[in-house]
Amino acid sequence: MTESLVLGKMTLEVVSDGTWRLDGGMMFGIVPKVLWERVAPADEKNRILMGLNCLLVRTDRHIVLVDTGLGDVWDEKFRQIYAPHRPRPLLEQLADRGLHPEDIDLVINTHLHFDHAGNNTRRQGERVVPTFPRARYVVQRGEYEHAMAPNERDRASYRAITWEPVRESGQLELIEGDEEIVPGVRVVKVRGHNRDLQIVLLHSEGQTAVFWSDLIPMTPHVQKPWIAALDHYPLETLEQKRRLLPQAARERWLCVFYHDPHLPVGRILEESDGRFRVVPITGG
Repeated sequence: MTESLVLGKMTLEVVSDGTWRLDGGMMFGIVPKVLWERVAPADEKNRILMGLNCLLVRTDRHIVLVDTGLGDVWDEKFRQIYAPHRPRPLLEQLADRGLHPEDIDLVINTHLHFDHAGNNTRRQGERVVPTFPRARYVVQRGEYEHAMAPNERDRASYRAITWEPVRESGQLELIEGDEEIVPGVRVVKVRGHNRDLQIVLLHSEGQTAVFWSDLIPMTPHVQKPWIAALDHYPLETLEQKRRLLPQAARERWLCVFYHDPHLPVGRILEESDGRFRVVPITGG
């Protein structure tokens, strides 16, 4: 269990849904393997280990969950391809913290890819129902519309079972663009990984934290050219990184990296040559 982090009057905690594996070339795009394998060693199938680092946010009025991991509604073929490892999955992680699904009152899905929305729903007998029965689930409208009619390139990334029961229950809340969802919790639309990705900015007492989602999925991706081949708009990912990385370093944002299996939380430092690196919170 990770320790809680204090952000002004908020407390933040990474709640892991385990790990899975994905092709290294998909995650690092044009970066040669000889470079990326130094920081993300590949297995015999060229897959790298990736985290599923959801974020639990407690404010004075709300309990917020940012992204919901991979879930467990998968067949043997999926397990052979992606090697999910979930020794204590998300709901058990929440239970370890004294939380039941009914305690979560806001879920923010940065987007609806299956590895970010997998625990949105769960099986209840013969039915699939929202996992968090009291929560609003906040998604960009454009992302929902695309998920309903994906193209050939990303059709495999979406599973309607992770959002249709939420829509049917009336818990799905579609927004358009940047918006403060509850006091101190703001989403910012950042086109790049896909058209309607939203990152989450948290503000309290003059301090800021950011949940990068797939804009900067792992700590090596703070290097501006390190952009996943999965990104639909890689040059726009680059522009977003040019805009946000200097600010994150200058203002000492607490940064959450959803897919990093080793360093889910850190701060970004800018070097004298203009490059960036991530250090643990204890390292400044």
